[in-house]
Amino acid sequence: MPFPVYVLQSEASGRLYIGQTQSLERRLAEHAAGQTKSTRGRGPWQLIYQCDFPTRSEAMQYERRLKSWENPTRILEHIAIR
Repeated sequence: MPFPVYVLQSEASGRLYIGQTQSLERRLAEHAAGQTKSTRGRGPWQLIYQCDFPTRSEAMQYERRLKSWENPTRILEHIAIR
C-alpha cells in the first residue's frame, strides 16, 4: 500500500498544508469535516499535489523536506515541476 504525501491549498487564503498518510481519502474527509486542528476554519481546502511512496519512512522524509522550505512559492514551484 502506498503512502501519499499531499499538499492542500486553502481556497480562502491560499495557505498551504503539507501532510502524509496511509489513507488519503480518509484524511481528506477529516480535513473537510474540520477534524484536523491545523486546517480547521481555514478552508475550504483543495488537493493540489499528491506523490506516493512505497514506505512511510520515505513519505515522512519527503514531507519533512517540503515543510523545511517554509516558502510557499518554492513549494509550489517544486510541485509544478514534478
